[in-house]
Amino acid sequence: MSTEQHLKLYRKAMRYMDNATKMLSEKGKEKDGLYENIKCVRMACSVAYSGLLLATECFLEMKGKPLVRKKGRQLTITQYEENLAQADSKALDHFNNAYTLLCLDGYCDGLNSTAALKAGFESAMEIFKRIAPRGVSHSKKLN
Repeated sequence: MSTEQHLKLYRKAMRYMDNATKMLSEKGKEKDGLYENIKCVRMACSVAYSGLLLATECFLEMKGKPLVRKKGRQLTITQYEENLAQADSKALDHFNNAYTLLCLDGYCDGLNSTAALKAGFESAMEIFKRIAPRGVSHSKKLN
């Protein structure tokens, strides 16, 4: 992967995270440690999870463990986990935390705890830190 492709993919994935963070901060309607707008939470978690997948694909490509897409089939979570296990066990831990909190709990179940979602975003950002090109800043933190 060329430096230009890496930077382009990093910025695209970062846009997803920035959009998700902005969505929660502007429309999430936080009260007493919970988001009141569950629809917004689910949308933001979905967008953040999509960004996580892009960042993880970039990370695996950089580590020489690219994901192989079979014609007409989507990648599975197991493929991400298996390749991450071979590439970097700490990145796998962050990925699993972010996957559980953002995809399963936030998107699928509608978890509205601000603390839990913040932890999910932070775990996702650990993957982003691993792929960030030198001199490029990271996303704003979730409030």
